[in-house]
Amino acid sequence: MEAPSYKVYGYRWAVLAVFMLAVAFNQLLWISFAPITSAAAAYYHVSDLAIGMLSLSFMATYLVVSVPASWVIDTFGFRVAVGIGAGLTGVFGLMRGLAASNYTLVLVAQIGIAIGQPFILNAVTKVSARWFPLKERATAAGMGSLAVYVGILAGLALTPWLVLHGGIASALLVYGVGSFIAGAAFLTVAREYPPSPIGPPEDEERALMFDGLKQALRKREFVLLMAIFFIGLGVFNAVTTWIEEILRPRGFSSVIAGNAGGLMILGGVIGAVILPILSDRYRRRVPFIIVAIAGATVGLVGVTFATSTGLLMLSAAVLGFFLLSSGPIGFQYGAEIARPTPEGTSNGMLLLMGQVSGIGFILAMDTFKTAATGSMTPSLIVLIVLMLVGLVLATRLRESGLLKP
Repeated sequence: MEAPSYKVYGYRWAVLAVFMLAVAFNQLLWISFAPITSAAAAYYHVSDLAIGMLSLSFMATYLVVSVPASWVIDTFGFRVAVGIGAGLTGVFGLMRGLAASNYTLVLVAQIGIAIGQPFILNAVTKVSARWFPLKERATAAGMGSLAVYVGILAGLALTPWLVLHGGIASALLVYGVGSFIAGAAFLTVAREYPPSPIGPPEDEERALMFDGLKQALRKREFVLLMAIFFIGLGVFNAVTTWIEEILRPRGFSSVIAGNAGGLMILGGVIGAVILPILSDRYRRRVPFIIVAIAGATVGLVGVTFATSTGLLMLSAAVLGFFLLSSGPIGFQYGAEIARPTPEGTSNGMLLLMGQVSGIGFILAMDTFKTAATGSMTPSLIVLIVLMLVGLVLATRLRESGLLKP
């Protein structure tokens, strides 16, 4: 019998592009108040904590919506699920811009956008599985994660400039219109399946969501990976949230803190392009996960103890490069080792770990900062130890065996 022929379509890049656009705008709307906290608090006549709730609402909402979102992704496909998420982001993003002067309505809109987040982010590996051959999937997942970092970086960089030149209401309206256009672009361009299969049937998931979840939790490597994501994503969420508070006791200004945070994200953007491509090229996942965690630990040590601006900036870039590049490789590795668990389920469980730990780490770091100076160094030392634990766990991982050298 003749071996079946499979075709990889160039249209996969168009599908990935509009997916990335939806991801980027969702994350931009999440982070948009972070660089203007004091200005927003004065504008709405509320506390800094109330402004912080506009961002923290995303983590809290994710805990509730993640599992239902993964079920939608794996039952109805990524186009329906991401369409829901992009639609919520566009509609509530536009509402936020039109009602920008009312804090209560802005908070309601922010929660609406937050509900859409897991429908988008949990679909990263599903998009790559539908349209990309196995040897390109870490690259595709890396591009999806890259969109997360680009959205965050754009929000941090653009928001202060837009507010300075047009005010908060104008900035939110610009973002709202952009998010609405992004949602429309996804619904117009995205297709669930290519015209013909891109690979053998065994490359696709075969289990229902809850059956697949039970199977994944029985697999040693996936449980270890969940623990690694619990540590790594929690560290990222905590450090980005408290970057100014981390650095202020050592005499660094808010401007330097902002630059360090920006360099961390920029390093992640570069890393999310380079390491997943190398992982696909060499058909290996585990060595790159180990290298990423080790490099991120070194960067975290620098951020914790650096007393010079140059060393701080270098450490922040190293931390972002390795920590954020480990995400897409880990997502793809999780999808491979969890088979036949659906991609939306495995991806959602890993992200859920990071949201749970993020909330816990953020609250713990605020609670245990030193009374005299407000230093968070003791908490950061604990995070370094946890990263070392994650590194040890990573050395216990084994390749899935799906990628042939």
